[in-house]
Amino acid sequence: MQISEQIEIQNEIIAGNSLAVLKTINCQTVDLVVTSPPYFQQRDYGNGSFGVGNEQTEDEYLKNLSAIFVECVRVTKNTGAIVFNLGDKYVDGALSLLPYKFAIKATENKQVFLVNQITWSKLNPTPRQDKRKLIQATEPFFIFAKSKNYHFDLDNYLKHLDDQNKNNRSKPSEKLGKQYFELIENSDLTEIQKEQAKKSLKDAIMAVHNGEIDSFRMKIKGIHKEAYGGMEGGRNNQIRNQGFTIIKILGNKLKKDLIESPVEMTKDNAHPAVYPLYIIQELIKLLSKENDLVLDPFCGSGTTCLAAKNLKRNYLGIEINPEYVNLANNRLKQTDFSQELFI
Repeated sequence: MQISEQIEIQNEIIAGNSLAVLKTINCQTVDLVVTSPPYFQQRDYGNGSFGVGNEQTEDEYLKNLSAIFVECVRVTKNTGAIVFNLGDKYVDGALSLLPYKFAIKATENKQVFLVNQITWSKLNPTPRQDKRKLIQATEPFFIFAKSKNYHFDLDNYLKHLDDQNKNNRSKPSEKLGKQYFELIENSDLTEIQKEQAKKSLKDAIMAVHNGEIDSFRMKIKGIHKEAYGGMEGGRNNQIRNQGFTIIKILGNKLKKDLIESPVEMTKDNAHPAVYPLYIIQELIKLLSKENDLVLDPFCGSGTTCLAAKNLKRNYLGIEINPEYVNLANNRLKQTDFSQELFI
């Protein structure tokens, strides 16, 4: 695909320099940017001396990367998000903290703010021979947003783990809540408070048996420590005002800023640095809707575009190396990637 004066296409991969192509895209036309720029002086991506990652200094690398990030912000809608994945590098035996230097630089002009840093925990990290350093087994994915109205579908993120958890639930014990009844009876609550506490406890037990919640915890004034170290808040207000609070546990897996996945070992993929399709699909599920437009300005072998296509989103990729453009297009011609959706 040749670069035109104004790009309004989708579901294409454009061969060209990321910064030059980005400048041709209209403002606020992209719903989500997900990308992994070339890491600083770490791999040969076949893009020659003119590609990002081949700079002589860290400052030059960060400057070039920031210029591309600014364009990503410009083309992203106010309801959208920008996700950058970067790896660190040892310089003279010390980590350079390049990912975090980039994240700080990205937020300096206040056009975006950092929503989350999702840590990718690699299940099969590359072994190192250095006996005085631990193996690097994590990388950050930084999620930036332009406004508080960014799309964020938490229920859809890691949903398959919620479903597995529900299927594995065991039948509630007949002793459920019995200890709490005894604690209520022996507490210093007033008789009215004790009756209210017992009623709420019975309701919670019934909700567990009916499958409405997975479990619960109860805090009773004078028996348990206050929540959050006694700081002012809703739960502590309940404890102080009515003598107790019940914390309902829905049973959904906690949606943490950590995601485990092996390093991608894709057959017949010549690209030297492929991030996991699984992680990218989870990010796309979290930060976009069906038919949204997902952009990757460092398209590489096309994993972001592939994930977007698999989840019924539109995609737009930019890649400087013609060989990788062909590789990505060949991957996109395939149709069944459902087996790669979950790990």
